Amino acid sequence: MPKAKYDEIYRDLKEKIEQDVYAYQSMLPSENALAAEYDCSRNTVRRALAQLTADGYVQPMHGRGVRNIYRPATQAAFTVGGIESFKESVARNHMSAQTRVLEFRELIADARTAARTGFPEGERLYYIQRLRVLEGKPLILDHNYFRTSIATGLTPRIAERSVYDYLERELGVTITTSKRTLTVERATALDRRYLDLNGYNCLAVITGQTYDDNGIQFEYTQSRHRPDYFQFQDVATRRRPGV
Repeated sequence: MPKAKYDEIYRDLKEKIEQDVYAYQSMLPSENALAAEYDCSRNTVRRALAQLTADGYVQPMHGRGVRNIYRPATQAAFTVGGIESFKESVARNHMSAQTRVLEFRELIADARTAARTGFPEGERLYYIQRLRVLEGKPLILDHNYFRTSIATGLTPRIAERSVYDYLERELGVTITTSKRTLTVERATALDRRYLDLNGYNCLAVITGQTYDDNGIQFEYTQSRHRPDYFQFQDVATRRRPGV
């Protein structure tokens, strides 16, 4: 099944749900109607709906159709269960944003870097420090490491836009898995220098290792957020014991 087709349907339906074309708690058109609208098979429609279900946008009801259960966040919301870029998060939350690259350099992972990031010692990496400005406020400080052998040709200009767009669209990298940890940490001197902390002395910190479809880690990121200006969303389903 061509990914481009179901992904196109997924993105279009997602946008319509976010823009309230399909109202909260309303039923989406039937699979047959969607297949006719998008000129595709029902299997392609099902694949798109399955992704929307996984993202928490819709709830399938056996024999009754698919209901919109999406509710927009009241502040910036970043997904834990899925993998999305900062650019995609901003678009989903309908916010204005800017990325400033504070540092961009190549390095060789020493023992300390290897232990912290999960990359092997001696691996050549890009290190990028980026300030994320939301609605005019500097609120997130990202520390990114990318494996140069996978993120070939990365530049500060690309880092200002979207590294994931570049990896997927230009280099053909398939991003599949991310392991993440959420902690609360005391603000550092660097945090205080660049972020509008509004009196806070701690930050919510998301640390992640991301892998391609070959199981190769290509990214390590530490993302440091002002605690009162974010929420993290996940989608969970109940599995009955023994089922």
